[in-house]
Amino acid sequence: MRKTSRLFASAFVAMALFAPLRNAMAEQAAATALTVSLTAPAQRDWPETVPASGWLKPWQEAVIASETSGLRITDVLVDIGSVVTKGQTLVRLSQESVLADLRKQEAAVATAKASLSMAEANADRARQLQPSGALSDEKIVEYLADEQTATASLASEEAALDSEKIKVAQTTIAAVDDGLITSRSADLGAVVSAGTELFRMVRQQRIEWQAEVSARYLPRISQGLSVQVNGPEGHAIEGKVRLVGPSVSTDTSRAIVYVTLPADTRPRTGLYVTGKIELQTSPALTVPETAIVFRDGISYVFTASEDQRVQRVRVETGRRNNGEVEIVSGIDRTSKVVTSGGAFLSDNDLVKIAEKN
Repeated sequence: MRKTSRLFASAFVAMALFAPLRNAMAEQAAATALTVSLTAPAQRDWPETVPASGWLKPWQEAVIASETSGLRITDVLVDIGSVVTKGQTLVRLSQESVLADLRKQEAAVATAKASLSMAEANADRARQLQPSGALSDEKIVEYLADEQTATASLASEEAALDSEKIKVAQTTIAAVDDGLITSRSADLGAVVSAGTELFRMVRQQRIEWQAEVSARYLPRISQGLSVQVNGPEGHAIEGKVRLVGPSVSTDTSRAIVYVTLPADTRPRTGLYVTGKIELQTSPALTVPETAIVFRDGISYVFTASEDQRVQRVRVETGRRNNGEVEIVSGIDRTSKVVTSGGAFLSDNDLVKIAEKN
């Protein structure tokens, strides 16, 4: 009996000594639990997007060339990068020879007018004398024919004069539209030929994005759809689909979609950029990007249960927008997802739920 009492006493002492240690271990475990915030997946209406990439090119390029031959360039008034307006003088050609031809042709017109006056006077006299028989019929016909010939000759000389005036006008080469000069081959003192390219310009300074997209998206892309271009300076540029190319490359199975950019946006041409074309909207179940945990190339989220323990759930992600990610599969709207700190968690970890403000 005495021995049994001693055993009970020893057990009671051991329990008394172990209880504080057990409480301390429990308190330490509770203290080391990670504090997390939870959120429920949100339902959004997001546009479906088509990824694309392509070159920034001029909307239309204008070639400015000489229309006359054999004249020397006397003035070059603009250079690459110049912004010009329609009708602005860009180049002047020498005028000495064309002005001399103009004066010569003006004299020829004056001579033709004098010949016509004499022919008309003779024809009028022949008409008056025809009833009296003072002139033979042959002479009358001759005078009337001379009048017609002189009339035609004057018209020909006046047309030649107009041609010379056009040549004089062609010695001043002007911009065909508002735009930006991107190329210059006009050199002071050079003698030009008809059709010689002098400048190349971007009409109205309009730049467009020629985006290459997979042919399988073409039935869903139409004029007017919104486009977001990743600009060369790191900011997004909003555009609109202007035209869907009529052909598909047999090498790449891709087509060109022409995207109009805002008039006040003038990125440099020749740059290769990426972007996306927005199609119709569709529902999306989303969570914050910070909730996604990547391990071994696989996307996971952590969900919390009633016992404040977390479970790692594999998910399939889709579209991204404004710091949120679409969850295609893995969770539903009833799930409670850890918004951040998942990289420090393991499956079945005990967590502390932060209270919402």
